[in-house]
Amino acid sequence: MKKSKTGRGRQKSGLLPELMAAHQKRTLLIRLLSLALGAATIGQAVLLAQAVQRIFVEKAAPASLIAVFALLLGVMAVRTLLAHANGRIGLRIAADAKKELRARLLRTLAANPLITARQGQTGGKVSLALDTVDEADGYFSQYTPKMIEASIIPLLILIAVFILHVPSGLILLFTAPFIPLFMALIGIQTKHKSEEKFEQLARFSGTFLDSLQGLVTLKLFGRAKRQEREIERSSLSYRDATMDILRVAFTNTFALETIVMLGIGIVALELALQLVVFKNMQFHTAFLILLLVPEFYNLLKNMGTAFHGGRTSLGAIRNIELTLAENGIRETQTAGQSDNQSVRGNTVTGSTMMGSTVTSDVDAASDLGASRGDQTPAFAASQEDSVPEKSFPPAIELSELSFHYGSDAFTLNAGSLLIEPGQQIAIVGKSGSGKTTLLHLIAGLLPPSSGEVRIAGRALTQASEDDWFKHVTYITQHPYIFAGTVAENIAIGTDRDVSRTEIVQAAEAAGLSALAAELEHGYDTIVGDGGRGLSGGEKQRLALARAFLKRPSVLLFDEPTVGLDLHTERILMQAIAELSQQATVITIAHRLHTIRQADRILFMEQGRLIGSGSHEELLDTLPPYAQMVEIQRKGITT
Repeated sequence: MKKSKTGRGRQKSGLLPELMAAHQKRTLLIRLLSLALGAATIGQAVLLAQAVQRIFVEKAAPASLIAVFALLLGVMAVRTLLAHANGRIGLRIAADAKKELRARLLRTLAANPLITARQGQTGGKVSLALDTVDEADGYFSQYTPKMIEASIIPLLILIAVFILHVPSGLILLFTAPFIPLFMALIGIQTKHKSEEKFEQLARFSGTFLDSLQGLVTLKLFGRAKRQEREIERSSLSYRDATMDILRVAFTNTFALETIVMLGIGIVALELALQLVVFKNMQFHTAFLILLLVPEFYNLLKNMGTAFHGGRTSLGAIRNIELTLAENGIRETQTAGQSDNQSVRGNTVTGSTMMGSTVTSDVDAASDLGASRGDQTPAFAASQEDSVPEKSFPPAIELSELSFHYGSDAFTLNAGSLLIEPGQQIAIVGKSGSGKTTLLHLIAGLLPPSSGEVRIAGRALTQASEDDWFKHVTYITQHPYIFAGTVAENIAIGTDRDVSRTEIVQAAEAAGLSALAAELEHGYDTIVGDGGRGLSGGEKQRLALARAFLKRPSVLLFDEPTVGLDLHTERILMQAIAELSQQATVITIAHRLHTIRQADRILFMEQGRLIGSGSHEELLDTLPPYAQMVEIQRKGITT
């Protein structure tokens, strides 16, 4: 996953502080628990030293120490519970933070799905939303609690040791900084290695998914072996990145253990000299210090281990933050909610299909969400600003409309245009002239870079997504068919509960009844993910059945009859004609007979709308259009 300099510059947006700010009460509770944990740690050492002093030095009877042992067990139990409570709080912070990170990513990627689809591989995005977010867990569940504990408990132990014996306290004071210093040096390397690891993982995931989806094509073109080597190369790169992090981790562990061992050894040597040689220290004091010193260093060592994990997690969080920044969206804490599908008896609710929310027939570009920040949103977040029902079919007005995918990329300038209610519009032009982009802007699937689309006099960016999509159906050349029954796939055409009778009637109107009769289980036959088992014409008829069930006021087509046989095309054209009687229809047209039937033709060339009018008007006034028509006529007659 390549990161641009621009993304890195915008990364300083404070995503991590923002996430932690939402858990101030929990972090405060961890601090309070850490204070109690520090007191319990010192209390445990004091009681244990006292028990050893009484038994081995004062030769007291064990029976006389029952109260001390009971208190010691109680303190140990309290210490265990406090440590467990800190861990539980860290896990809750991690769970909520991951939920928020994943929600932000999904909202960002769904806000402008058509733009997102152009950027990178699908597998990489899936890996980012799943694996990378999961890797961020360590920062919140381990790093945060351990760092808080390490900032409080060692300080309490250091104060206690200074009170007991100043030279031992000075040894701790001067040796302890080596641990955080070493952690900082290792942490920088770990963070860089972590970022490299997640880039390799995203690249490997994307390559693997692309290869899996295009396996048949790779076989047919003899590229399977080459792609196999590419997957192997990506896999080995990810392995190497992971092993580099493990190498740093092992080095980190060895260095920390060495520092801790040397620190404890120096203190033990100094105490031995005071106790045995100079004989100016009591056994109880020396033993108590020896109990506290390992606790002091172990806490710092655990902090070092957590620090390594935290730096790895920071690499994951940075990747997420860069993705959010590169999409130009500053998320808020609100998230949209989608309806759930329910199948009860003969009634089917079609707003969700196998876990995938769908609002129209556009290829899996369904849950658009509301984009925020410095980018123009495709829809308003509020549901209050709705277009009145009586306005449908609506007048659609383009006002100085333009769109660009980015610097040095395709730019569309559609200018201004008024589409009257109920008109049949054909958008024509050469491939790459901007026809599909214009249709996506009208559909609300892309936010305009400048200008606006107005529906019944109201800006589309100010209308609610649900209100607009309730009246729109968009059928592409390759409508998406979900894994499920034929009936369920038809039912996603509407957000209301529909009966089996309504589904059957919609299928008959779309010419799908003959297919259903041939299937083993009729409308309850399972079709594969992506429509496996259905021909192109059958997929188109299923998409039209969705439209018949929905009865939209605005129909958008991306020439759905391209590549179909004449019989299937005739069935589809009849169904489209019936749907068009009470709707505004906008079609990307390639065939002459479709162009002739339109009330108005929009001619696109190199991203600009250069002509608008009837077929006869454009033949007389627009030479590029006349040339296109002539080429088609020759193609038909030859």
